[in-house]
Amino acid sequence: MSIRNGSDAVGKPPATGPWDVIVVGSGLSGLTTAAYLAANGRKVLVLESYDVAGGCSQTFRRKREWQFDVGLHYIGGVKTGDIAQVLKGLGLLDRIEFVEMDPDGFDTFVFPDFEFRVPKGWDAYTERLVETFPDEAEGLRKCMKVFEQVMNELRTAGIPNKDSDLEQYLAKAPTVVQWGMRSLAELFDECGLSAKSRAVLAGHAGDYATPPSRTPVTMHAGLVDHYMQEGAFYVRGGGQVLAAHLIDVIHTNGGRVRTHAEVTSIDVEDGAVTGVTVEGDERISAPVVVSTADLKRTFLDLLDSAVLPDGLAEIVDGYRMATPLVCVYLGLDFDLNERMPNTNYWIHSRYDDEVSYEYVAAGEFDPDPPVYITSATVKDPEWTGHTPPGCSTVELMTWTTPSLEAWGVEDEEKAGKYSRQQGYRAAKDNITELLIDGAEKVLGELRSHIVWKEAATPMTVTRYTGSSAGSSYGIEPATDQFGPLRPDFRTEIDGLYLSGASTRSGHGIVGVMNGGIASASAVLGRNLRREVADGAVFGDPEALTAGGEGWDALEACRRLQDKSARRKAALAG
Repeated sequence: MSIRNGSDAVGKPPATGPWDVIVVGSGLSGLTTAAYLAANGRKVLVLESYDVAGGCSQTFRRKREWQFDVGLHYIGGVKTGDIAQVLKGLGLLDRIEFVEMDPDGFDTFVFPDFEFRVPKGWDAYTERLVETFPDEAEGLRKCMKVFEQVMNELRTAGIPNKDSDLEQYLAKAPTVVQWGMRSLAELFDECGLSAKSRAVLAGHAGDYATPPSRTPVTMHAGLVDHYMQEGAFYVRGGGQVLAAHLIDVIHTNGGRVRTHAEVTSIDVEDGAVTGVTVEGDERISAPVVVSTADLKRTFLDLLDSAVLPDGLAEIVDGYRMATPLVCVYLGLDFDLNERMPNTNYWIHSRYDDEVSYEYVAAGEFDPDPPVYITSATVKDPEWTGHTPPGCSTVELMTWTTPSLEAWGVEDEEKAGKYSRQQGYRAAKDNITELLIDGAEKVLGELRSHIVWKEAATPMTVTRYTGSSAGSSYGIEPATDQFGPLRPDFRTEIDGLYLSGASTRSGHGIVGVMNGGIASASAVLGRNLRREVADGAVFGDPEALTAGGEGWDALEACRRLQDKSARRKAALAG
């Protein structure tokens, strides 16, 4: 295996204050924000409550043999698209390797009586749809044309805001105005599509966990377009690689990432941010704070209610969180490449996605849930750090209810000790077996080959990320909570900015990294995205040290705590 257990610290020795900017949270949004600010001369401190930086891009290991991804399973836009642009501006594009998935079927939708393989390229995708549903050719072409036009117009006109001239915007983006904020279900109705073709078109819905009746056309079109342009890719070595390289940029440019540093309050005086307080009553001063923490936690827990603008607490409290996920991680004692092509499987037992969300709304488990199947060892077979020789990993996911009652957690006061409760363990075991049942429909018998098994639930996500209702995607990307209806990067509190999944850039790897550069732009009062498009590269890429033979991305994101601060906190306690 190519896993090394020594220190893999990146960049210069840890910097000390005073700080220009404090970033709360070390997910990819926070690290991207901090990297761009540090590379533009700001002295930045990133604070992370967990012991590993990276948020949902993390990998984790078991027995020093098995490595699993938490949230990065595949991405697009890594050649010239959004991800490439974000990395290019920091000098990272050529330092990170991406492995392409099957361009003729990077996703495979499995339904009760047929399969559909999703190819890259709008033309190829459209023609395969028409071949599969020839009687619906006209409606399918109309639907796909709307998707393409929406994205082409957005690339030119952008997302409108309160300062946009609506008449001018309508002239530039008529399809966005007509369809952008309407639901996917409305578009399907307009195009006269059948239940089966709708199911195929909405087959990626697990990537945003919203039913077609609430999914904005822009949301779905953007997701699909992300893969259509260049295909689908996996990061060689796992998602932690992205986080480690961003930390390298931060440290190399005089910033610092600290783990084991839970922010307990964002401090405000006379309407302006003054810094933060970290667990143990450690006060850290800065005139700018960027919160990438859960939106509700930011405004309802970390900020004193007295400093919030009138009505803001009610607005934030009223946002619906995206449907959470449950994930099962399996280590198998054989090479899964023998059974699985380089694709993601989406197993759908029915054609109507709304049914699954009805179970969620009722606080119940779907007895026959959809199952997403992905394998790092299939996507990245040449990297030997995923498993012991000859073995494989596979991850199984579905969306689920956040109901504590359904998960067997007795009451909210005991939610923090959920893992010890018998009802919770029984519920987790039950859904684990349901997902394995689904996986065996396409992968064959697995149970006799399982040598490692565990599951992460909505409670797990809340425990490690502080996310409300266990959501991995922030507030639901629904028609009434999308685009300009989501929080902006600049808040009404002087010096307080936002980034992360609940902002206008949205969730997912591309959404939060786009949000990171947008948030940094807001802090600096510049359009960094445009500067990168014009050829700007910030900082000194030649000074970066991450990567190379024997380098371990996970180790590079560990051991970043301030031990002196922890000792002081322990003594004070």
